Amino acid sequence: MDFGLKGRRALVMGASAGLGYAIAEALVKEGATVAICSRGGEKLERAAKALGAALAVPCDLTQPQAAKALVETVTAKLGGVDVLVVNTGGPPSGGFESLTAEQWQLGFQSLWMAAVDGIQAVLPGMKERQWGRIVLVTSLAAREAMNNLTISNGLRAGLLGLVKTVSNEVAQHGVTLNAVLPGYHATERMQQLGLTDEKVAPQIPARRLGRPEELAALTAFLASEQASYITGQSIAVDGGAQRGF
Repeated sequence: MDFGLKGRRALVMGASAGLGYAIAEALVKEGATVAICSRGGEKLERAAKALGAALAVPCDLTQPQAAKALVETVTAKLGGVDVLVVNTGGPPSGGFESLTAEQWQLGFQSLWMAAVDGIQAVLPGMKERQWGRIVLVTSLAAREAMNNLTISNGLRAGLLGLVKTVSNEVAQHGVTLNAVLPGYHATERMQQLGLTDEKVAPQIPARRLGRPEELAALTAFLASEQASYITGQSIAVDGGAQRGF
């Protein structure tokens, strides 16, 4: 299936590794011109080189207004952003009483304000062109709280409300806004949390961790021409791990 993304300009945040990299790779394969960001360094440059002609833009999304500046930079270089994938690093883990105000603020900036600033920055151009795709990569924690991920549980749930609210406002302009909710996937983040395949797989009906390219395939579809009537949705990619409806 041709997703109709040839010539489209995409920006994927947090794409030097893991889910972000897999999404960028899927969009490149569909013919999109892709810009990727991370905090920078050799890891970002290696990712851009591996992706081919991807534009690498260093950006620390934990800093105020960084996402806005990122969109402005990519817009200047590519002429616009047709597809925005908001993907930020996971906040610090810990129980409620152990977390500091500084950790909460850092999580709010990277998870919440990076999304708000990025969306606000791309919407004027998308509305003018009457075409745009925005996908937020959140987490299953947005629907079902995960142990020891207090900040993620608290903030990601609110992003689903943001998705529904903004999607209703911009649908008439040919712009869609959706969220994908990854469950347990084989990424560096999982390794950092000590969540190995052996520990987690028995809890998942599919009995395995997800592969990054599986979530990337859904994200690429939501960015496609064919997905023009899908908006305001939050779709789990979790091997059946979610217990609720």
